Amino acid sequence: MSISTHILDTNLGKPAVGVNVKLLHIDSNTLLGEGQTDIDGRLKDFGVKEFPAGMYQLVFEILPYFEQLGSKTFFPQVCLQFFVDQPDEHYHVPLLISPFAYSTYRGS
Repeated sequence: MSISTHILDTNLGKPAVGVNVKLLHIDSNTLLGEGQTDIDGRLKDFGVKEFPAGMYQLVFEILPYFEQLGSKTFFPQVCLQFFVDQPDEHYHVPLLISPFAYSTYRGS
């Protein structure tokens, strides 16, 4: 199993590059990994070998991203919790952001 994400800035119509993202396992209160989105706004690997079933959280630090664009944002951080019930599957959790809104879904 693996967990990946990507961020698209819907206001600009471009990937959000250089956003810090943390992956936490809520059930064990453990930080599993972290990284930054690449040139395509993707973070493909958190460097984690095993993913037990349970509750997870992705924490997206989007305030610095908007600050470097010279833009204000209403949401300095986006925290998405999701449940992994099939540890052998791939979980892709995209995030769509703009200065005053965000949305997400389970991708493939």
